[in-house]
Amino acid sequence: MGFFSSLGHVALVVWAVIVIAPILWTFLASFKNTTEIFGSPWTLPGELRWENWGRAWTEARVGRYFVNSVIVVAASTFGTMLLGSMAAYVLARYRFIGNRFFYYLFVSGLAFPVFLALVPLFFVVDNLGLLGTHTGLVLVYIAYSLPFTIFFLAAFFKTLPSSVAEAGMIDGCGHTRLFFRVMLPMAKPGIISVGIFNIIGQWAQYQLPLVLLPSGTEDKWVLTQGIADISVNAGYEADWSGLFAALSMAILPMIIVYAIFQRQIQSGLTAGAVK
Repeated sequence: MGFFSSLGHVALVVWAVIVIAPILWTFLASFKNTTEIFGSPWTLPGELRWENWGRAWTEARVGRYFVNSVIVVAASTFGTMLLGSMAAYVLARYRFIGNRFFYYLFVSGLAFPVFLALVPLFFVVDNLGLLGTHTGLVLVYIAYSLPFTIFFLAAFFKTLPSSVAEAGMIDGCGHTRLFFRVMLPMAKPGIISVGIFNIIGQWAQYQLPLVLLPSGTEDKWVLTQGIADISVNAGYEADWSGLFAALSMAILPMIIVYAIFQRQIQSGLTAGAVK
């Protein structure tokens, strides 16, 4: 048992190095100039060149892309959590004809790769007149985030005690009030956990924005599209430090979010098992 425990710790250390090393290297490279990046890639920067970050934020329009990403992810996460929690609650706590059918219909979306639906999505969103808009992208984000959200929260709502719901009904709560006033607050750990996962997943999404926010709508591009455009131009303009600064700006918010809500995420993932 001790051998396998030690082996597990070694594997975790190796995995941590594999994950952390590229992030740390990117962050350090954001303060270097091009000569240092290619001439001494494994050394510390000679000085902290914050102008690299300023140039990426203004000249490369990372500031605009960053704001667009915040708007899109905030709206889509709110919509996903509202609709997903309501659907998961009904599917988990109520018995009606077709309950299992609708549940498995939602969950089947987890097995559907995004890239297989890119062409149909393009035409559907275009026919709705939402191509090249944040509204169209938000709706698609919500649709693709619902399967995981419902799958996770349905299992969580099943663990909540029925006695509390029955007491609420006896006190005169209707179904809507019972959900928003009683059951939803009790499901807060699960809501936070799946919400953070949705934020991280939507923040890093690239394929969907690439198709739904095509060329000609640069003012509406999100951060992943902007960084991809910077990486293409970096090969011609040699502004590698600006590219790594932009990458750091994209990575740091998600690291901060996860660090702040780490305990809530862990408690949400284990609450169902504990109960």
